Amino acid sequence: MTTMKNPIIGALIVTNMMIAFGRSNLCLARCNRCVPAFVSVSLDSSGYRSKFNSLLSTKDPSPPTAPFHSTTNAQIVARRNEINRAKRQSRQKSLEKDRERNYKLRTLFSQESQNAAGQSEVGSPPPMFAIKLVTDRILRTELKMNGREKRGRIFVERPSFDTDIDEESRKEYPSTSLKALKQTVHEFFRRLKKSTYLLSASLPVLDEYGNVLMYDSDDEDRETAGTWSLKSDQDVQHAFQETEQFFLEQQQQGDGGMKRPTLILFVTKDPDAPLPPPPPPYLENMPDPNSSPTMTMLSFYAFPPNEGIADPESTADQLKRLWRPFRALGRVYVANEGVNAQMAVPTNVLSNFLQCNTLSPGGGGELSHVLGRYMENGINIDPVPVDMEEFQANPAFKNLHIRVRSQIVADGFDKPLDWQSAGYDMPPLEWHEKLKEAREKADKSDESVPIVFDCRNDYETQVGKFELAEPLQTENFRDSWDVLKERLKDTPKDTPIMTYCTGGIRCVKVNAYLTQKLEFTNVSRLAGGIIGYDRTLGEQAPSEEPMFKGTNYVFDGRMGRRITNDQLGTCLTCGCKTHLVSNCKNENCHKRMVQCEYCRDSFFGTCSEGCKTRVVNSRGSTATDMEAENKVYTNLDDYSSGHSTTTPSLLHEFELNTKAFMPTGAHMVSGATQGTFLKMIASMTREGRVLEIGTFTGYATACLLEGAAIAGRVSGFNQVGSRSGGGPFVLSLERDRRAMGLAVAHLKVMSEYGMGDEGSNHAAKLRECEHADFDKESVTYEYAGIASCQLLRVNDALATVEEMISDTSSDSTKPFDLVFVDADKTRLMEYVNALVSNDRVLKKGGLIVVDNVLWKGLVLDVNGSENESDSDDELSSESSSKSEKEHIRKNRRARKLANKMHRFNNAVVRDDRVEVLLMPLRDGLSLIRKK
Repeated sequence: MTTMKNPIIGALIVTNMMIAFGRSNLCLARCNRCVPAFVSVSLDSSGYRSKFNSLLSTKDPSPPTAPFHSTTNAQIVARRNEINRAKRQSRQKSLEKDRERNYKLRTLFSQESQNAAGQSEVGSPPPMFAIKLVTDRILRTELKMNGREKRGRIFVERPSFDTDIDEESRKEYPSTSLKALKQTVHEFFRRLKKSTYLLSASLPVLDEYGNVLMYDSDDEDRETAGTWSLKSDQDVQHAFQETEQFFLEQQQQGDGGMKRPTLILFVTKDPDAPLPPPPPPYLENMPDPNSSPTMTMLSFYAFPPNEGIADPESTADQLKRLWRPFRALGRVYVANEGVNAQMAVPTNVLSNFLQCNTLSPGGGGELSHVLGRYMENGINIDPVPVDMEEFQANPAFKNLHIRVRSQIVADGFDKPLDWQSAGYDMPPLEWHEKLKEAREKADKSDESVPIVFDCRNDYETQVGKFELAEPLQTENFRDSWDVLKERLKDTPKDTPIMTYCTGGIRCVKVNAYLTQKLEFTNVSRLAGGIIGYDRTLGEQAPSEEPMFKGTNYVFDGRMGRRITNDQLGTCLTCGCKTHLVSNCKNENCHKRMVQCEYCRDSFFGTCSEGCKTRVVNSRGSTATDMEAENKVYTNLDDYSSGHSTTTPSLLHEFELNTKAFMPTGAHMVSGATQGTFLKMIASMTREGRVLEIGTFTGYATACLLEGAAIAGRVSGFNQVGSRSGGGPFVLSLERDRRAMGLAVAHLKVMSEYGMGDEGSNHAAKLRECEHADFDKESVTYEYAGIASCQLLRVNDALATVEEMISDTSSDSTKPFDLVFVDADKTRLMEYVNALVSNDRVLKKGGLIVVDNVLWKGLVLDVNGSENESDSDDELSSESSSKSEKEHIRKNRRARKLANKMHRFNNAVVRDDRVEVLLMPLRDGLSLIRKK
């Protein structure tokens, strides 16, 4: 902020600001409230000041309310920033305190280690105490403490117990101050802050070697009390002094199991503590909101009289706290004038939620000063709950946002009007009858027909309105006052005027303006707005034809609730009739518009060709992509798959064929995630040369071949690769004739028809044919005019690899960039040794990918040789059934293979010739780079 005393300089600054604003297509005259945010100009001359003011008002002046709302919002932001700043400072102070304590403890540990290494003399206690804490069962159950908080160990600094330490210093040490001891306990066991408890202590019990025995947390006798009750600083000092003395005695006796003085600290429930307050009545026996099958949409508003809401910030915090148990979602505004809410609440707790907002203090309520009887027409509840699956797929609200604003509905007034004086609040059924009478009068050209104003914005009225209603045609609600003033300038003050809006809140402000500013005397508004009318008519007069036609626009993700089938809106794009309202998907536009379903799909939810082009170019969107954006995922695996490139449909047919012809081995197929990974790894190689050990039915082979072709194109190869000539080539080794027969059929389809729909259709037809085993030695296919693949049947894959290593002829196999090992799990380290011992099969810097290295997670359970040799007693037992014996044999084999995998993982990571990355992808992939 700059203050200028020179009027000429001030005028120059203002002129430059106007030029800059003009270049940005902004009107300074309409935005004069923004000027002080840039510069404060102090003009000594009244002449310059008057010219400056006249300059700002040469065009349409901004509403007189702008300075008021700018100041109010600035105050709200400043107060919120101050609160956040105080929280940050508090957190920073706490973090600094934690760092200081941890640094001091590390120093003490280091000092303790040095003393132990130097064989410090007996009688010199270590510089810290160990406290082993045990919490009683009552507190554990009451506070729902986790396993770590049931019992644990903390360390505290040992001060000198000499008398020359001043009292202030004693208060800082947990070993001399009860308050400091409790604070230390709270830092490690935070749930104890929520309870009143007693502390007691005792000396540790040692085993025969002098080690401290930990009390069993379920031992009731040990949990009830300690030797000393800790109720004062003197009690704490006495307990730690006794602990230190006990430690020194053990040292003198030669029992060296204890490393430092150790105190057992018992935390027990205080029997004299006041009972916790009972839950409010609206939470008693409340069902779990997470189990609700539907969500109910609702809205309400309140204008508390007199001072309104004195502290909106604390009220917002209170609403968050009280509504949290209901798992409610929505958008809520809180201001001095009141509350405005649009929400979604689980239907099974709706009655509890209503009680929370309406109960008086005597009945256990806490919101009567804000909501309760001050809610205009109670709570507007949508008559049709939304199915939970539908809600999650297209949520009206994603979170509960409660925000403090200068106004709950921006009206543009300098000072609030008296919202309690806003005309007659007409019940929905009376409103319905009045409109029917007015329609009959209008048909007879009766001049006593009331004026019916639709107080909503133009995009709302385009898709639905009451019969006889006159829309104000405004883009923003604050523009209503000039429209009303002009429309009613020649209207008698006793003319009946009826107003309505979505939920009723805007009508309160409009009617207050009509009665207090324009002095009309016969003003009424629809109680509960269109939402209340729709619900009341459906519940109390379902046979009546609604006087509202079309769709009621609502301010949530649904964008509208259709009341009748009338299509009143005109599509922005094609001009046809529709009832749909949406926002432009171009984030830089976000225009609210009326658009038919056909144009919404063809334009990807955008308002114009320009926005459509921008969305498609910036996001690579398709219609399917747009739908995927709104999908709700319940686990990380599904989320990851949903945000990965879709695998070709041909590979899905490979999976189905494997299930049909080899059902017991269907789980061995690589699958979409692993297959895509293999394709990407192959595509990043230098030439696209891949050796696969274990073809099975060809799923991974197809992925590797696709990646090899990509690598060939990127590297600029202009001819098909081969085994001996170099270039993109996949050599796949397999022993199983039946699996190889299916793999040959799959690779033939891929080579002839590609990975698209045509290939997928031909692969699906394979299930209609009889499957034959492969009875030849090998077969070779070309793919995409650049890569080739040879399927080779072998008896011993490792022997074949060693044969390639020893082959030094001119037509020998050129070395590979990548080797994928998915077979012969008991000899994995032998494959790695063969591949890294020379460069004839795998190039220097090449990659080895080994599958199944986590073996169903059983590698965590293996324990040396114990898993190798299980007893055969179970297998020989006469009482064991045949199925039980088979299950035991399978488990035994699984443990044996898991042990092999564990040994391989240990061996390969210690091999200096390679670098290893073990990834928990599917059943575990080990990525090994040859140095």
